[in-house]
Amino acid sequence: MSVTVKDVTKWYGEQKALDHVSFTVSRGEVTGFLGPNGAGKSTMMKIITGFLPPSSGEIFVDGLDVRNHLLEVRKRIGYLPEHNPLYPEMYIREYLNYVAGLYALGTRKKSRVQEIIRLTGLEPEQHKKIGALSKGYRQRVGLAQALLHNPEVLILDEPTSGLDPNQIVEIRELIKHLGKEKTVLLSTHIMQEVEAICERVIIIHKGKIIADGAEKALVNLQPKQSWFTIYTEFKETISPEQLTALSHVTEVIPQGNHIFTLRCEKDIREQIFQFAREQSLTLLSLSLISQNLEEVFRELTSEG
Repeated sequence: MSVTVKDVTKWYGEQKALDHVSFTVSRGEVTGFLGPNGAGKSTMMKIITGFLPPSSGEIFVDGLDVRNHLLEVRKRIGYLPEHNPLYPEMYIREYLNYVAGLYALGTRKKSRVQEIIRLTGLEPEQHKKIGALSKGYRQRVGLAQALLHNPEVLILDEPTSGLDPNQIVEIRELIKHLGKEKTVLLSTHIMQEVEAICERVIIIHKGKIIADGAEKALVNLQPKQSWFTIYTEFKETISPEQLTALSHVTEVIPQGNHIFTLRCEKDIREQIFQFAREQSLTLLSLSLISQNLEEVFRELTSEG
């Protein structure tokens, strides 16, 4: 089971929301779909699920063209939209039974509803009306309806929105578990979430894909500047100006007594070691701090 997007463009009047977007997400893969607000993430997800038509291009789910096999495709997809639409006057179990009826689960309805209530952690609140739930529990109800028919593809737009830290961990673990057997595409603004559960990251900006690859590989995309944390203990106090004078150092940030963060244009650890030796200084620590996904995202999507 896979999702294939081929050369998709979407216009809203004179505004181009998506610009010739192409990618494939395969079974057993949790893919993070990242981008600033207005980048086209939610539009792309709505097109994949058939809620919006593309202006041009093609989308296939398990080899089925979404435009020509919409009902069959929707049977295979579980969708949690960004703004989770629910019926506030319905009780949780009542709502999930209603959704199960729409998917024609038949004799499996009762047991499947109970299983999903347990799986999404809704048991403590299952006898409440949806309108009386906290935002976090309403989000769980939305996730429950997306999972109810045991779809092969999950499209999740901000799945942990409104959850407290403990709930986030639980839902992350659930998504990671589901991702072992299903095709999962999720959008989020939380970089730690991507780092925790996504094997692959697609970054979209101004309607175009600007990065696509394994999360660890993307961290090495921007080698423009490296960061070094240097912990030093000297017989005499060293000034930031002495370190600024080293070649390829663009910024020196004091972090405490004899501790500095250096921003450099290249890896100059060997040069720093030589500097300490020549000055008869004791270098207690010299380490290169790896760039994280948040820094990569900011640099790739910055307007500067």
